[in-house]
Amino acid sequence: MRTRRGLLALLLAGCSLPALALELNELMTLLGRHTSGQARFSEQRFVKGFDEPLLASGTLSFTATPPRFERRTLEPRAESMVVEGNTVTLSRGGRTRTLALDAAPEALVAVEAMRGTLTGNVQALQRHFRTSLQGSLERWTLDLTPLSANAAGQLRFVRIVGLRDEVRSIETQLLDGDRTVITIEPVRGTGAAAPAR
Repeated sequence: MRTRRGLLALLLAGCSLPALALELNELMTLLGRHTSGQARFSEQRFVKGFDEPLLASGTLSFTATPPRFERRTLEPRAESMVVEGNTVTLSRGGRTRTLALDAAPEALVAVEAMRGTLTGNVQALQRHFRTSLQGSLERWTLDLTPLSANAAGQLRFVRIVGLRDEVRSIETQLLDGDRTVITIEPVRGTGAAAPAR
């Protein structure tokens, strides 16, 4: 009887142990299984001098091969950013501008935070950021702090929160205190509509 009680106590104690810490390589492998994805986003920009956050919403999409990331803002006005390889194309109000990422280090660092995470590219993240991962597979937080202040420009850090293999929010903080919080809702299923063109 005493042995059974001891065994039961050990089993119950084992059930109360915290989840094993999630490793960065494990998370990146899980995220890297997605070869493409689509999501809706809502954004809040908190800017000094404004009492209320600036709001935006739209769609996000990416493919790992060939590497392509698109952010299409639908509200409050239509605009888009498409990253293909080393090229960024910005469109707004009928005007389009294209630039090379390696010619704009600040843009490169910001893009790699998103692209590297979505595609599970741990080498790209560690090339540009000091990484800190907390939580478990069920809910994790990845903090990215730029390694080079010169390359990062005004970017202080990026915080990405996810549930298992899905990125659910991205917060960016600038040196001047301004910050942006993007909430992401993945679009699931093959019948999902493609982003509006």
